Amino acid sequence: MDLQFSVDQELCIGCGECINDCPYGLIEMRDGIPVLSRENEARCLQCQHCFAVCSTGALSILGKKAADSPPLGPLPTAEQLAGLMKVRRSVRRYSKTPVSKEEIAFLLETVAYAPTAVNNRQVLCTVIEDPAVMDDLRRTTYARLQTLIDTGKFPKGMQYLEDVVVEALQSGKDAIFRGAPHLLVASAPKDSPSPDADCFIALSYFELLAASMGLGALWCGLAKWALAVVLPEVMAKLGLPADHRVGYMMVFGRPAVQYHRTVQRENAHINRVAQLQ
Repeated sequence: MDLQFSVDQELCIGCGECINDCPYGLIEMRDGIPVLSRENEARCLQCQHCFAVCSTGALSILGKKAADSPPLGPLPTAEQLAGLMKVRRSVRRYSKTPVSKEEIAFLLETVAYAPTAVNNRQVLCTVIEDPAVMDDLRRTTYARLQTLIDTGKFPKGMQYLEDVVVEALQSGKDAIFRGAPHLLVASAPKDSPSPDADCFIALSYFELLAASMGLGALWCGLAKWALAVVLPEVMAKLGLPADHRVGYMMVFGRPAVQYHRTVQRENAHINRVAQLQ
């Protein structure tokens, strides 16, 4: 692949920051100008660290132009970010008013910036935007689970989920998806360097950004059990690639509940290493 690595010699000040910050040390200085050899292009992670660290905007890679990158500031203060982290709640009550496609697009486009192992960037975000499709998934899931219970074919070792489903069917309450209008599934190729961690990081980005927008989300383990473990035939209806591993699932939407303060946590569990044992 042609990385289109180029340096504007009029703007380059020869600081060497692009060389120092390249994770694999692929860039070298020749006659005062950074150079990426053809031999090293194949090893490039395409992380764009060299592009981001160039203070004068002299360096370009992958056809990117410094002028097209948004400015870095103003950034939230540490107190503001900590406040967002503390006020975030796992939302289990949702309004029927859906999140707009524009808001969902903004969330997912931002999640694309989440870090992945060796910058493989292969996390797939499978999203249900239409509440009608979500309702269809809900009906299909509970109907199939009801059949498994009625025929005594519910998988062994899933007693907790079975009990939840039985209670949900009796009460008419959606204990799995919590009545949420949207679902997000994060998956990655099974042979990627770190599929589970990559998915967890992506969903963490999504959840915190959603919270900043006044939206609610829930890490939905029951949905993952029901679809990825018990009902693979329903899971297949979501169209995930066959070679993907489901990292986790998240339901989200506009909260039908308002929290008025943060909770109060006990001290964090910390193991401070003063010296090696």
